[in-house]
Amino acid sequence: MIRYSHTNLIASDVPLLVSFYRDVLGCRSIGQTRDLSGSWVDRLTGIENAHIFGEHLALPGFGEGGPTLELFGYDAVLPRTVCAVNAAGFSHIAFAVDDVEETLRAVLERSGGRIGEVVHADYPDGRKASFVYATDPEGNILELQSWR
Repeated sequence: MIRYSHTNLIASDVPLLVSFYRDVLGCRSIGQTRDLSGSWVDRLTGIENAHIFGEHLALPGFGEGGPTLELFGYDAVLPRTVCAVNAAGFSHIAFAVDDVEETLRAVLERSGGRIGEVVHADYPDGRKASFVYATDPEGNILELQSWR
């Protein structure tokens, strides 16, 4: 059996990101906090004296036991080198929302940012969608989307 488990974001300010994803994007605290260290963590990470801490949040739209957003910090967090929608590797986390522009306002009010413009697209099958790329307070890219 293979099942998707979680997406991890490393935060410089874990409480800030936990609050942002909970309050702005509807993620839910499920009591899964972590404070990890010891030889097994050092061996896992390849970092001597590693200390990982943070929380798993349930993603909106999933029931009990669904995938989580893992927001973790380390005692020493390395700076990000590139964060762009066209950078190789992981690019963004997408959230389906009722109203893209309203959710974008909430993101901006909570110290997030915007990349590009809100766009409206008509698909050949008749569906319509609105999209915008945004960032959380630490610069991680979000896609906000609404389908009609």
